Amino acid sequence: MSKLRSLTSATDFLDFVNASPSPFHAVEESRKRLLSAGFTELRERDSWSLVPGGKYFFTRNKSSITAFAVGGKYVHGNGFSIVGAHTDSPCLKVKPRSKKEKAGYLQVGVELYGGGLWNTWFDRDLGIAGRVVIQNGDKFEHRLVCIDEPILRIPTLAIHLDRTVISDGFKFNTEVQLTPILCSAAKAALTGDVPKTEVGEEKHQPLLLKALAKELSINALEIGDFELCLFDTQPSRIGGLLNEYIFSPRLDNLNSSYCALTGLINAGDLENDTKVRMVSLFDNEEVGSVSAYGADSDLLLKAIRRIQEEVAAPGTAKATFERALAQSYLISADMAHAVHPNYPEKFEENHRPQMNKGVVIKQNANQKYATTAVTTFLLREVAKVRNVPLQEFVVRNDSPCGSTIGPMLSAKLGIRTIDVGNPQLSMHSIRETCGTDDVKYATDLFQSFFEHFHTIDAKLSVD
Repeated sequence: MSKLRSLTSATDFLDFVNASPSPFHAVEESRKRLLSAGFTELRERDSWSLVPGGKYFFTRNKSSITAFAVGGKYVHGNGFSIVGAHTDSPCLKVKPRSKKEKAGYLQVGVELYGGGLWNTWFDRDLGIAGRVVIQNGDKFEHRLVCIDEPILRIPTLAIHLDRTVISDGFKFNTEVQLTPILCSAAKAALTGDVPKTEVGEEKHQPLLLKALAKELSINALEIGDFELCLFDTQPSRIGGLLNEYIFSPRLDNLNSSYCALTGLINAGDLENDTKVRMVSLFDNEEVGSVSAYGADSDLLLKAIRRIQEEVAAPGTAKATFERALAQSYLISADMAHAVHPNYPEKFEENHRPQMNKGVVIKQNANQKYATTAVTTFLLREVAKVRNVPLQEFVVRNDSPCGSTIGPMLSAKLGIRTIDVGNPQLSMHSIRETCGTDDVKYATDLFQSFFEHFHTIDAKLSVD
């Protein structure tokens, strides 16, 4: 792979992740890219009119998005080529009643979302982003908001006041000591500007509500409610002496989301495809996927069934939905663990993925991953077309294994599934690390999957 192509893809990914401080922003950025690529936006509540060769997408809750392109030679009952990923990452979310004041500081109460490495959130410059429901005349609107300024900070305790940190490590109470500072009470009192709002100044710091209103160019009284998360305001960037790494928040799993979406957009030869190409980016994977817009919902099932029905020809045979599932294939794309130079003993000796060496196939005999020999073989054939290198990961027998959306979707739908992901370091830290080359590798793999899977799949039958 040429270094120029690798850095071009990596730089475009930086733009994507920097524009996506929350799942709502990630979906909006995906939406913009799909519209620019000629996809038509649909709504689940409306009727659809789909045709072979058409490209479409819809959102649910504005935190999940599903895009699909109907093959030009698609026939009712044919399968789907699907890549699934997720838009959410571990973070701190603003509590429903977040107003706190202690020792002369105004603070914002936050709730843990997912399994983050919370110690990495200390001493970082934190902004706030998410969605706000506002009143606009006699109507209500869903608006995105992002205060990309370091308005919040969680300070550590000086080592002079706690020498045990040297011997016992950094320990803290997540309810008490993981509360960010907004400003000093004294300085806030001098402003003399305390807005009244529908949300209620008794629930949230009035100055925070004022900042949100200013960012949205509205009156604070128009704020109805919101869902907000904290994020690191330091932008993602390419680093390392040889520019081979990406240092960024939310690599898990915006890296996979970006690569899947870009692979779908870039994929050509749609007119000759016999399947439906699909990317589904779910929310709430980090907390189990059990929501109306998570992978454990009816979202993908209903989407497949509805597309089947909308493109159906008069007098088509029965059981085409079941036939379609049997002919479908799902790539569950979620980040993988790269071997850590300071902890190599944590990795199985023959399965130590490295950054910039290609996409990782994740396997687990206990079905924490849905990968099988058949799904692995098919993906290897797809990868050969574009010379995409693949690696393998198996967890040590004496170590627990994580999981992702692959097994639940495979079980729910009965679709052949493989779990893959780009290798990274510092998973679930506020700042993670992955390889610049791997962005292009994964994008090429997904593009090849969409372009060539229908012909490769026709050569192998395993019932």
